[in-house]
Amino acid sequence: MRNLLLRLMYDGSHYHGWQVQPNGITVQETLQDAIEQILGVRENVTGCSRTDAGVHANDFCCNIRTENEIDCYRLQGALNAVLPESISVKSVSEVELDFHARYNCVTKQYVYRVWNASYKNPFLVNRAWHYKNKIDENFLNGQAQAYIGTHDFKAFCSAGSTVEDTVRTVKSFSVTRDGEEVLFTVEADGFLYNMVRIMVGSLIEISENKIEKDKLSAIIESKDRALAGRTAPAQGLFLNKVKYGEV
Repeated sequence: MRNLLLRLMYDGSHYHGWQVQPNGITVQETLQDAIEQILGVRENVTGCSRTDAGVHANDFCCNIRTENEIDCYRLQGALNAVLPESISVKSVSEVELDFHARYNCVTKQYVYRVWNASYKNPFLVNRAWHYKNKIDENFLNGQAQAYIGTHDFKAFCSAGSTVEDTVRTVKSFSVTRDGEEVLFTVEADGFLYNMVRIMVGSLIEISENKIEKDKLSAIIESKDRALAGRTAPAQGLFLNKVKYGEV
């Protein structure tokens, strides 16, 4: 038995998220189909996260356990030959049998992209939130520092979530500008359902004066979703990096 770690990139625009579900095509199902086509067996694929419909990934990790002896480089090439253009396998490597793509993850980093201009960018359709009002990235970067640390982020979790433990540790959060694009970058040991999108939406509502400045700490302490801001659109969100201890 072998355990293989696959690192992927994908455009989630036309997928119903990562995890297999009955009502739409997902990244996991598409990858499983490709693996079955090559190996002749429908292997189980374990993902590092559950990205939502429309969310993208620059670095998504998953692992499969297989008895097939195919070379890692050959498997990477074969998968890229049969997968759709929207999914790419960046690498395949052999790891310890007890490695788990989700549970062995140390931190994940997400980037949320905002196209901040009066005009649309046709090259960022479905890949960024087009937000026309001018964003003061330095001001919002200062406000975002309230997220850093170990907190109960229940106020930043969608109501439909069934997760009981809502405590997470945010390692860093930055808001930066690159021309007309504003990037919200956050790294944490884990994330709740829609957590990053609600964090970004809350910062935007501070810029709109719908949430008072310097109130994020109080909102975190309240654990009340109603006090946080709106959920930013899915298309701006990218899983950017996944970090493991020894991998």
